[in-house]
Amino acid sequence: MSKPLARLLRREQVAFLGRDRRGWGEHLDRARAFLGEGLQAADPDRPVLILGAGPGLEVPWALAPPDTTGWDADPWSRAWTVLRHRRWPPWVFADLTGGLADLEATARRAVAEPWSGRRRDPEAAARRLAGLIPGLKPEPTALRAWIAEHRPGAILSANVMGQFGVVAERLVEAVFGHPPWETDLERPDPLAEALEAWLQRAISAYLLALADSGADLWLLHDRSVVFDDGPLVLGAWTDDWTRQLGGAGALEAADALAGVAVPSLLAGRGGRVTRAERWLWPVAPNQCHLVEALALRRLGPDL
Repeated sequence: MSKPLARLLRREQVAFLGRDRRGWGEHLDRARAFLGEGLQAADPDRPVLILGAGPGLEVPWALAPPDTTGWDADPWSRAWTVLRHRRWPPWVFADLTGGLADLEATARRAVAEPWSGRRRDPEAAARRLAGLIPGLKPEPTALRAWIAEHRPGAILSANVMGQFGVVAERLVEAVFGHPPWETDLERPDPLAEALEAWLQRAISAYLLALADSGADLWLLHDRSVVFDDGPLVLGAWTDDWTRQLGGAGALEAADALAGVAVPSLLAGRGGRVTRAERWLWPVAPNQCHLVEALALRRLGPDL
């Protein structure tokens, strides 16, 4: 992982944790209860892996079995966990998408001529990157290797998957030195569309790596980021999350998972969903995250 990418991940974490948390109480209680249930249900004789463990804000480490490993690309994540939980678990500092380094390198080739270092016109660079991104195939090789070596009995994905797209966008913006997205909503944005397709491939590859692990899965993630001008209402569960949202005012919702339907994808690999719920997490004025929590029992043969 490059130093610029490490610094970017660190800044994103600090910026998010720096938000006003006064409205986060219900979300943190529900997230900790869900992940805590997963930790308590884990086979204590087999390794447990917590993906996106972060600073330990949502992860109740006191309930984690002794052989539990944290995973987060932010280079300060384990230090925060130690300070918050007084526990120094094994840790993996690596990109869970397996594709951010390639995306960063490709963006740099698009922004500047490799042979001269001369920066291209910003619009030409954006068009060039939009044409190059479809050739990128993110694959979580490090995650698959860890799973093959350690054979975990349970894997918890702790609110990380919904951040893949945000990090990819910030990475592209950092390389360009400015947001390169089309500002006119009436015009197409080939770069944004290419990055959305990249995100879909990255999320699908990540989920398939988890499905192939044979472990019990406890998945907590942002399903959508919702902007509203009035009170939000969350209806009864439906597979189509857009039909669950309602409110008194106008709503604008961004799909954090690029259209990937998590239960359907995993069920197609032999998964059995035993628990599914969603709730609203207010993170800023007129902005909520729709959080999805899914528990899936053993997906494959016992390793």
